[in-house]
Amino acid sequence: MNFIGIDVGTSSIKALLVGPNGNVLATSNPEYPFQTPAPLCAETDPDVWWDATCRALRELLQSVDSGSISGIGLTGQMHGLVLLDEKGLPLRPCIMWNDQRSFQECEEMTEKIGAAEVLRITGNPILAGFTAPKLRWVEKNEPEIFARISKVLLPKDFIRYRLTGEFYSEMSDASGTSMLNVGERKWSEEILAAMGWPKAWLPELTESTVASAKVSPDASELTGLAVDTPVIAGGGDQAAQAVGCGIVHEGMVSATLGTSGVVFAQSDQYRVEPEGKLHAFCHAVPGKWHLMGVMLSAAGSFQWYKNQLGKEEQVREECGEGNAYDLLTQSATTVDPGCEGLVFLPYLSGERTPYPDPHARGAFVGMTLRHSKAHLTRAVLEGVSYGLKDSLSLMQELGIRPSKIILSGGGARSELWKQMLADIFETSCCLVNATEGAAYGAALLAAVGCGSLPSVEDASREWIRETEQVETGPNFSEYKKNYGIYQDLYPALKKTFYNLSEE
Repeated sequence: MNFIGIDVGTSSIKALLVGPNGNVLATSNPEYPFQTPAPLCAETDPDVWWDATCRALRELLQSVDSGSISGIGLTGQMHGLVLLDEKGLPLRPCIMWNDQRSFQECEEMTEKIGAAEVLRITGNPILAGFTAPKLRWVEKNEPEIFARISKVLLPKDFIRYRLTGEFYSEMSDASGTSMLNVGERKWSEEILAAMGWPKAWLPELTESTVASAKVSPDASELTGLAVDTPVIAGGGDQAAQAVGCGIVHEGMVSATLGTSGVVFAQSDQYRVEPEGKLHAFCHAVPGKWHLMGVMLSAAGSFQWYKNQLGKEEQVREECGEGNAYDLLTQSATTVDPGCEGLVFLPYLSGERTPYPDPHARGAFVGMTLRHSKAHLTRAVLEGVSYGLKDSLSLMQELGIRPSKIILSGGGARSELWKQMLADIFETSCCLVNATEGAAYGAALLAAVGCGSLPSVEDASREWIRETEQVETGPNFSEYKKNYGIYQDLYPALKKTFYNLSEE
């Protein structure tokens, strides 16, 4: 009895073959490009995902018999707009999550529906990354395509359609469309009516553990999967990632240090941050919700710093003296917390939480003749950590009280950064054995959906365990003081950032 998790990523498919005890047996990761046909645009042909999925599945099935696969779970990039005609063929390339062309449509829709009503229904402001403003953009700019729409799907649900011939989605991914009533877990009649869009365009919704469809004969021939293998609903990538880290109970929080940074908290009730500074989505745990804060340049800030100011360390890495990131953090350990008054603002790509501001910019503030490269390095790590603290603080204001925080992502491999986060969060942090991300969470959901395990919570207890714990140390008070200074800087520089972006 084995399970497959498939993650439809921005630039690759990640497919995992997972055994009955949660052990990863095989992986496949076919890559593909995405296109930027104009400024602010990002698109991919959905058939490219399908071709990569077929390659990945055939590769996984080289190591096991297809009859041993009990279920397939799906996850993937959220918010993408996939439009199909009446024959089920894509009408145009998918407009992806990182496409920003629809910013004017966001304002238009918000004015039409009402900002307070949008927040009440969807738990979030309408953002350019979300699905609905992309659909409105097509309506305005590509009317000949809009007139031929038969179905509107999200990326992972297009793969479900190609695997099964059925149109389904689930609550967590649908939460990022600006078309879901997140509190009531159903498509919003009010928003669809306001926009004049038929509900028939949208797929049927289920919870994430439902076996919503089965592999078709056509897909069986292309992938090697057995006909009628159950395909479980799955979840959006962030919800599946959280399930794959064990974030399945109220009060559990994770912090992911990838290129972007995500703080994710399960909630047993529907909570909405009054100003919409946090995302409020349905969780992949049936009947539960989650809050999420996103910063756009987390480990990405450190990568930028290494690429631009770590040339010496990159040369040393090429000479076999160690990893460039490790060499930089080693030097940062020689600097005291607070960096002698130096603060880094990590808004290199604008920001989302707590400031949804595309004009925000990165900055070093407080630099003096005393400051060295080691100070700059540590300031980058501290600034990113303060940015994650912003999201955690908003969650705590809404009643989330984590006893510990699970860390993941490349940045969580740094001993200095792990301790820094435990100190700044003023909460113990830990790592878990599951490190394969959203695809692993999708496989776990598949195990539940096909009846191998009774619930997501039970599956988490069976498959996921802590491997390391980092307690809050004595430096927390110094960080607390400097975090207050960090919080003062964005409001003080907001107008300056806007003026600079207009240059």
